[in-house]
Amino acid sequence: MTAVIRIVLADDQAVVRDGLGMLLGAADDLEVVATAKDGTDAVAAVVAQRPDVALVDLRMPGLDGAEVTAEVARQAAEVRVLILTTYADDDAVLPALRAGAAGYLTKDTTGEALCAAIRTVAAGGSVLDAAVQARLVALAGTPATTPAPSIPDGLTAREVDTLRLVAQGLSNQQVASQLYVSEATVKTHVNHLISKLAVDGRPALVAWAWRNGVT
Repeated sequence: MTAVIRIVLADDQAVVRDGLGMLLGAADDLEVVATAKDGTDAVAAVVAQRPDVALVDLRMPGLDGAEVTAEVARQAAEVRVLILTTYADDDAVLPALRAGAAGYLTKDTTGEALCAAIRTVAAGGSVLDAAVQARLVALAGTPATTPAPSIPDGLTAREVDTLRLVAQGLSNQQVASQLYVSEATVKTHVNHLISKLAVDGRPALVAWAWRNGVT
């Protein structure tokens, strides 16, 4: 029997909540256990229900998605947060990732992709929408105050260099050109990074880098 993924759904628009609730409820392995109309209610619902995933709108009254993510990390750290945003260029994208969001999707994603993202996040992976990743790459060139990078022991200097370039949206070929190594070497570094950081693929690797200031 397939385990059911329990979800708290937070969005300030009733029609969006209702639509997403119907969409997710149609999947045999997904169950919406609570809904919330603002950030404060979202945190309360997560703490009360302890779902597997909190699907959270980025812009809501009270607490925004980044603030909800931070509160969930503080009060219910086992709950994974997946952010939904209308506009990928929202300035709160980066703060939410740094607060610990496991993924970002824009609201023009398909229902199939949303359900797949929830399953990925519930399983411990990360999801980063292509448009959101493009926004993060743009922010990489914007002067800003950022926290000191949090780099775990065990990464080589070349792996850290590779991680920074991958987080900026460069392909393996472009990274190889920057580091004066072969494309095969870059692929090996990326695979080592995915393994050492225990992330699920390249999008999750990019999300990890941005959450930890390695850009």
